[in-house]
Amino acid sequence: MNLTQKNVNENFHMIYIASCGEGINAYHLAQSALVQFPANDITVVKVPQIRSKNQVDDLVEKATNTESMIVHTMVNTELRKYMTRKGMEKGVVTIDLMGPVLSRVSSFLDNDPIEKPGLYREIHKVDLDQVSAIEFALAHDDGVNPEHLDKAEIVLVGLSRAGKTPLSMYLAVLGWKTANVPLVIGVPMPEVLKQIDRRRIIALNINVEQLIAHRRMRQETLGTRDIYTYVSREEIEKEINAARRHYITHGYSMVDVSNKPIENSAEEIIEMITRRFKAQAHKR
Repeated sequence: MNLTQKNVNENFHMIYIASCGEGINAYHLAQSALVQFPANDITVVKVPQIRSKNQVDDLVEKATNTESMIVHTMVNTELRKYMTRKGMEKGVVTIDLMGPVLSRVSSFLDNDPIEKPGLYREIHKVDLDQVSAIEFALAHDDGVNPEHLDKAEIVLVGLSRAGKTPLSMYLAVLGWKTANVPLVIGVPMPEVLKQIDRRRIIALNINVEQLIAHRRMRQETLGTRDIYTYVSREEIEKEINAARRHYITHGYSMVDVSNKPIENSAEEIIEMITRRFKAQAHKR
């Protein structure tokens, strides 16, 4: 927990986790150590974003008043040394978890660390974005949860078996929050689409032969062969023509996915969205 979220009582033993970041790893390490002492009543308190000597002074003073110890994972060498020195002056036990590791790795690589606070979280934010995008795509596949479409970076629209789902998931793996909405001729589209920036809506075009092949494969997978109109060339041609009229009428950008690798379709869409919105370059 954050220090600001708890009133610290005098003479109350605890372990302060000091970090230039969030202190999450050190927090869990301290908790893992404490479970080996079942009778302990020690509270572990995170004190994140330690970036100055004044903050170190304040923390050491608190630790002195509460007869507590400090475990820290600061990457800045000067602050680590200052923490150790101030702890010794005040009789506060300090444990440096980061210094020895940085020192050994530095010797092994024969190179100095850059000592930039928050770098791990900054680098791995891409991974977190990717997970978030995949979860979003799964939650908004095939028109599900249309009320949240305004949170999508990309909205794919297309006929049944035009490739919306695999393309959505591929874009999500690249870090893009993508939703897809099926277009069924004669069935109204979600009203929320009218409120979304049209530049984010991408309509998928597909030729007759490929759509027939996809639908026949779908029928074989499901073991259903009784829906003639689903694979009828004549009906599919009508669907494709009606779909194109719908896209043009509503001002949707179109991407032809016929006989095209999914990577190429995704690249075309990403280039389009990036150009329009100057999207962040962290997307993979």
